[in-house]
Amino acid sequence: MRKIVLLFIVSCFVSCTAQEKKKVAVTSASTEIPKTEAEWKAKLTPEQYEVLREKGTERPFTGEYWKHFDKGMYVCAACENPLFTSDAKFDSECGWPSFDQAIKSSVKYHDDSSFGMERIEVTCAKCDGHLGHVFDDGPKDTTGKRFCTNSVSIKFIPAKK
Repeated sequence: MRKIVLLFIVSCFVSCTAQEKKKVAVTSASTEIPKTEAEWKAKLTPEQYEVLREKGTERPFTGEYWKHFDKGMYVCAACENPLFTSDAKFDSECGWPSFDQAIKSSVKYHDDSSFGMERIEVTCAKCDGHLGHVFDDGPKDTTGKRFCTNSVSIKFIPAKK
């Protein structure tokens, strides 16, 4: 049983982290928020900048939201664009926050063939910040999608009671 659990954890880690780190930051020219990279560096923490602007990945099981299930909304940490509702969040046990769908028109999709893998990168539609990747291994009773998202790229806004 331990071997199966270890194999599952390793496969989740590989599917979410096997991503080429690009030294060239994402440009903001085609986004709704025209900031220079110096402005992004001043606004974001170093970890946020690495993930959102340089397409990095946080380590699994370390992010603030991977085991977070309060009611509310998840927005982009860079521009506060609403991305996911808490109703779309599920526990995929991969070590990163997982959602079965994004809010309509909130994200953009890009082919990503880094590390010899074919994946779909997900970015914020407003600022083009890297959020993570989407896979077809999500809950079959909903969309079948798993948006594997870096905690550092999102911020949680609690629902009003």
